[in-house]
Amino acid sequence: MSEIKNFKDLNAWQESRKLVLLIYGITKIFPPEEKFGLVSQMRRAIISISSNIAEGFSRGTIKDKVQFYLISKGSNTELENQLIVSLDLKYIDADTFKLAEKQIDTVSRVLAGLIKSAMPRQVY
Repeated sequence: MSEIKNFKDLNAWQESRKLVLLIYGITKIFPPEEKFGLVSQMRRAIISISSNIAEGFSRGTIKDKVQFYLISKGSNTELENQLIVSLDLKYIDADTFKLAEKQIDTVSRVLAGLIKSAMPRQVY
């Protein structure tokens, strides 16, 4: 495993970056009236995920790191909900939904690992 020197080395950030590109591509096809609604919400959520991972990485205390990583996880869940709404409104098809849901799940899993690794080990 290579040494982690900055946030760009984190698998969680790399996977969230993939999700950023995917969501921006998906939301390009949404109706124009959603530009300041669902599109804006989804794009803010996805940017929040990667940004909070980056900010958390640079924080000095474990508590601060974990707090920012948890915010990322919350934004990932928010995005998943918005994706479901997009499917319900027929802005996306089932295949697009499954593709995005798979990447959201990947981000969720690597974030859970990042949070777990940031937590201090219990000594019994």
